[in-house]
Formats: sequence, C-alpha cells, structure tokens
Amino acid sequence: MRKTYPHVDDYLQDQGRWQEELSALVDILRDTELEETTKWSTPVYVHRGTNLVGLGAFKNHCAISFFNGALLPDPEGVLTKPGENTQAGRWIKYTSLEAIQKDRKMLQQYIQDAMDAERAGLKVEMKTVDDYEVPEELTEAFKTDAPLAEAWGALTPGRQRAYILFIAGAKQSATRADRIAKYRPRILKGKGMNDCICGLSKRMPNCDGSHKQLQNA
Repeated sequence: MRKTYPHVDDYLQDQGRWQEELSALVDILRDTELEETTKWSTPVYVHRGTNLVGLGAFKNHCAISFFNGALLPDPEGVLTKPGENTQAGRWIKYTSLEAIQKDRKMLQQYIQDAMDAERAGLKVEMKTVDDYEVPEELTEAFKTDAPLAEAWGALTPGRQRAYILFIAGAKQSATRADRIAKYRPRILKGKGMNDCICGLSKRMPNCDGSHKQLQNA
C-alpha cells in the first residue's frame, strides 16, 4: 500500500536514492508563491486552487511534472510526455543534483510560465472519447453481448478512454479479445481499469493496493 505523508518534509525524509535531488527541487518551488501540499502521496504545488507542479521519485530518475505542461513554451526542449497517450502533463527527469542546480534558472522560468498560463485561463484542448477509434474487437463484442454494451455506455468518458487505449494497444487481435474478456467483469460493475473493486482502498475510487490484504489474510 502506498504511504501517505502529512507534509512534504515527511515525504523527503522517507526518500532514499533521490532525496538530495528532490530536496533541491523543493527548494526551488518553495521560492515561489505556489502553495505546497501533498496529494497522491507526493509533493504537489498549487496556484489559485489548481494543481500546477508535482514531484516524484522513480527507480531510475526523479522528476518535476507540470500538470498542464502542454501549454508551456519549451525553448530548451526538455519537456516530455510521461506516457505515450498523455495529453496535458509534461515532465523533466533528473538523475543528478548537479543537473538540477545547473537548471535552476530554467526551472524557475518554467514554473513562472505555468503560473502565467493559469492566470491567463489557458486550457489544454483535450481529446474526447469520440476522438478515439474503438477497436473492432470491442465493437463486435457489443453486438453479441448486450449487458457489456449497456455497461459500457454507462461508463464515464475517462474510463472508456482508458479501456480503448489499453485494448487497442495490443498488436494481435486475439490479445485484444483476451483483454476485453478479462476486463468484462469490471466493466459490468461500472469500474475503470484502475478502480477499487474490494472496497478497502483509502483513495477511492482508485485502487491503492489494499486488496493485497485479502490475498494475504
């Protein structure tokens, strides 16, 4: 189960490999007017009630993330997508304290740009679920499985999008069909791919791994 941290300092003290790097990023962010908090067990920095910047530690790097990074000018070409299908978010990955210190002025500018974009009311033009092609295997399943089709129609657009991307991500038709069959029970329950189905999660509706308590009981 993911740990929770009341304060950012608690988060930093619990970090191992990237503690110095993350502390340096926190120092930069604390030198702004952003409000510091923790969400999803990680440091998050907020402006006017909007999440602007987040920090994270990963196996091979740490990162500073801009929730609406797609709006930012990127003259240095350092912003990248965390995932292939990410629409708004962008991040900069770091593997050394020296690199962060070298980039301090650049990061201050990117943070200021994020604040300016929020003040200006700029929004990322997000794709809707209708912009994605439904895999043929899923369309065929709807024709022969009325309960599945009905449950699918009741899902939120975000949940539909996640399933479409996951199913379509398989190269083989047989694998796409297997994924539909595997997740059919979840869809029938109105659940998304990452939703809790055991009822134990402290991060509802998302799964936080609490189901493992049942497996180990």
